[in-house]
Amino acid sequence: MLLNLFAICVGSVAVLYCFVFALGYLTLCQISRVYIFDYGQYSTDFSGPMMIITQKITSLAFEIHDGMARSEGKLSPTQKQLAIRTMPSLLECLSYNCNFMGILAGPLCSYRDYTTFIEGRSYQVKHVETNGKGCRKPDELELSPNIVVMQKLLVCGISLFFYLFITKIFPVEYNIDDTFLSEASVSTQLIYLCVSLMAARPKYYFAWTLADAINNAAGFGFNGYDEDGKPRWDLISNLRIIHIEFATSFKMFIDNWNIQTALWLKRVCYERSSYYPTAETFLLSAIWHGVYPGYYLTFFTGIIMTLAARAMRDNLRHYFLDAPSLKLFYDVITWAATQVAISYTVVPFVLLSVESSLKFYRSWYYSLHIVCLVVILVLPIQPRKKERREQEDYLLQQADGKSHLTLNSHSSTNNNCSQTKTT
Repeated sequence: MLLNLFAICVGSVAVLYCFVFALGYLTLCQISRVYIFDYGQYSTDFSGPMMIITQKITSLAFEIHDGMARSEGKLSPTQKQLAIRTMPSLLECLSYNCNFMGILAGPLCSYRDYTTFIEGRSYQVKHVETNGKGCRKPDELELSPNIVVMQKLLVCGISLFFYLFITKIFPVEYNIDDTFLSEASVSTQLIYLCVSLMAARPKYYFAWTLADAINNAAGFGFNGYDEDGKPRWDLISNLRIIHIEFATSFKMFIDNWNIQTALWLKRVCYERSSYYPTAETFLLSAIWHGVYPGYYLTFFTGIIMTLAARAMRDNLRHYFLDAPSLKLFYDVITWAATQVAISYTVVPFVLLSVESSLKFYRSWYYSLHIVCLVVILVLPIQPRKKERREQEDYLLQQADGKSHLTLNSHSSTNNNCSQTKTT
């Protein structure tokens, strides 16, 4: 009865209530964990699963809203693909939100992908969607995730080894050690900053890769075939380690880090924002992560870093594309700059407290903040919202002339259309 009532009342107000309630309840859970039980500790507790469930509840609400309360012409291609046209039953909702494969660490998946898997249609659907060399009939190739699962478990083992034996050698807290700050040279501080933040990443590699392997072992995660006709099991993968470690831009790093959360932020916030999508998306990300002040300092810094990096890339990159040597030089410089910018940005995320975070930024004289603000003020920034609309209009025009349009649900944040497949 409640679901039927929601179906009648579904609309902007209803989906807003759902969003605010879910995020508000998560925030209360975060406050109780941080300020009552376990301040400053990265312990495993109920707030982790609550973060995943919050993503699923809000995603489901917006997908129902798109399918039952918005006109077709107002939906983006991605929203059309994920829109839910009929109200799910209570059992279907509970199954999606609380299934054993992703209840503890995710990753998030769309309701469409989940129901396709549960109904046993995922292989057939991906076979139909795939074209080129990978287009085969389901019975021509036995699809087994065993090899992929073993590979991902190997990555988990390597990541766990680095976390247990390497990460502790380079603690992030040492970046604000008084003796280190007074005795180490600027170059030494810079190198240690990058190394310590690189050493902090393996624990995330371990958790997200293990969660992905668990879903693959259950048969969930098949994503068609690559250009060589090999099966892909990255439908709900949460990271691409090689792309992260060799990222040549701030955006490239973000696009390949916590991918499903980035897609969630894009679908529920960035695509629906009318005024300041980048700032609103970073703010939502901070609220979702928790109530530690360091999170907000990181995401505030991330806003100006993103805008500055976008401005520099749009205004300078085309000068380095004429010759391979210039392109290589550009890639090396931007890789080094990206590592510094990411490390500088996420230190408060690890330190958590305001005092420690500001001490770190003071030790660097807020240098990158100042540089980014100068870049934003001096270099022109192209309006992304207009470009996004033009890109979506182009895809809609393409879809009108073809049988149907399928989109890769693993497309990078803010670059979803670049990975569209037409069948």
